[in-house]
Amino acid sequence: MTKYNLRQTMKVLVADKFEKSGLEGLKQIGAEVVNEPDLNGDDLARRLKETGAKVLIVRSTKVTASMLDGVPLGLIIRAGAGYNTIDVAAASALGILVSNCPGKNGKAVAELAFGLMLAADRRIPDNVNELREGRWNKKAFSAGRGLHGRMLGLIGMGNIGQEMIPRAKAFGMYVNCYSRWMLPEVAAALGIGRSDSLLEVAKQSDFVSVHVALTPETKGLIGREFFDAMKDGAVFVNTSRAEVVDQKALLEATSSGRIFACLDVFEGEPAGGTGEYDGPMREAKGVYCTHHIGASTEQAQEAVAQETVRIVKEYKLTGVAPNVVNVRTSDQATHLIVVRHADRVGVLAHVMGVLKDEGINIQEMENVVLGGSQAAIAQMSTNGAPSPEGVERMRLNSSIFDVHIIAIER
Repeated sequence: MTKYNLRQTMKVLVADKFEKSGLEGLKQIGAEVVNEPDLNGDDLARRLKETGAKVLIVRSTKVTASMLDGVPLGLIIRAGAGYNTIDVAAASALGILVSNCPGKNGKAVAELAFGLMLAADRRIPDNVNELREGRWNKKAFSAGRGLHGRMLGLIGMGNIGQEMIPRAKAFGMYVNCYSRWMLPEVAAALGIGRSDSLLEVAKQSDFVSVHVALTPETKGLIGREFFDAMKDGAVFVNTSRAEVVDQKALLEATSSGRIFACLDVFEGEPAGGTGEYDGPMREAKGVYCTHHIGASTEQAQEAVAQETVRIVKEYKLTGVAPNVVNVRTSDQATHLIVVRHADRVGVLAHVMGVLKDEGINIQEMENVVLGGSQAAIAQMSTNGAPSPEGVERMRLNSSIFDVHIIAIER
């Protein structure tokens, strides 16, 4: 793969709104920046060819297969977490890397999710609307159930899901989760419950909040059976992706008055920053909707901008991009290595050094730092299991508490 250096220029086309700090950061690493934030459709396809850009940066702008034909792109960066607006399959077929910026909007999305939960419980939007129309209705709005002591069910335990936990505890809530990767000991260390099925979460929770990425496995993940299993009066919150939820089934459940829903994402939402909407959510009973603003805080966007600059810099220096989403190696994983360790510098480097010596490659890795930043649990999917001697070498590090090796069943 081609390698560059910081003195060489690399043309970067920014085809969406992007922070000033990010634009300046790109220039500082030697990128030649073409900033045209209103590009889309045929105009974007034309400018990709005219500029000869090696890197394309987008946020909500769609990148289709036809746009990529015959362009010299090497990398597309989604300046955000989700990348469903990019035709990843078409990019892969043309040898174009696709990267994203995961985890940088976690706090912002978690804050909105809690804002929606509070809004639903206290009917805040309806309070405001009634008073604006000149009506005082304290009697109707004095029936909030409260969040304290309630059960919050989390679907998905990535960065955003984990950000929900301390906020829930601050409100005095109990937390239960469903996650395909989270082991019981990890959930226990985080001080939360863990369910083996989605329906179990639905049955137990007073509030449900969804935090999964959109993949073929999660599309349509939550449907009629899930909503039928939810408690009467429960609140369903989705700040992830609209396609994860069967919207028709959700509207049937909310229109009956059995459950309430708060959605930052939904089918048919306008793609741009402004527009018209006349879909079913406009007057849906038992539903509050926001304008897909989960990640839209100044703090989150600055963090995304910094991460985007880091990705471009790494790609410019080495030809390899961090956070690539279209290089999938997890199917090769045969084992899961779980390491409980003190949150200290060099601990994971020691573990990875042992694996390197034994010729074992890490396919995917996630490190969960527990409350107080004193301890953490690392989970690594690998293409082999370390020898007993290798495990003992790992344990020689005094900051490692325990090592578990689990065979992955196919």
